[in-house]
Amino acid sequence: MEHWQITPFSPDADPALIAGHQGVQRFPHPSLTLFQQKAFLDARDCARLIMLIDAERRPSTIADANGDYAFRTSETCDLDSADPFVAQIDSHIAAYLGIAPIFGEPIQGQRYAVGQEFKAHTDYFEPNGPDFQKFCGIAGNRTWTAMIYLNEPEAGGATRFTKVGKTIQPQTGKMLLWNNRNADGTLNPSTIHHGMKVRNGTKYVITKWFRERPWS
Repeated sequence: MEHWQITPFSPDADPALIAGHQGVQRFPHPSLTLFQQKAFLDARDCARLIMLIDAERRPSTIADANGDYAFRTSETCDLDSADPFVAQIDSHIAAYLGIAPIFGEPIQGQRYAVGQEFKAHTDYFEPNGPDFQKFCGIAGNRTWTAMIYLNEPEAGGATRFTKVGKTIQPQTGKMLLWNNRNADGTLNPSTIHHGMKVRNGTKYVITKWFRERPWS
């Protein structure tokens, strides 16, 4: 596991602080705050996370049913935050963003087999959605997303930000970070992204979401 400069903890991330990390890349687009950090995790840590996901995976679900039963066809695993290894990864992500760990959801793992995908979606919860109060009544909506590729499938499995036309290929240990809001705090529809179909092999990722208020 690489060691990154620890930024001061706060309820939110500062894009300027993230941009100061060595090797980080910011994708230049006026409507989306999106960063990439290669080799955030090493191959050994990624392999260990893959084993944890395979041991506990289950069919993925979505918050607000939309009638499309093929909308999200991956498998999901909630990683155990009491596991010292998982807790170390969790702290590592929070320190990189500078967000106090109390604002973070537990890390989730995802597995995509051949043909599986997560169609274009946003990570935040729609305020008018039927499950908004259930998922956001205590901790508020999602603010930042940190997603880390754990491997490289033989073909497919890219992440495409459909509104801005940006496609990112999986690479072992690479982390993507994006702000689910605009600079004024409003929800940003330009964060809509598609976990594209895996055409050959299997794709594994972990995702860490942060909230407006402390996670309970």
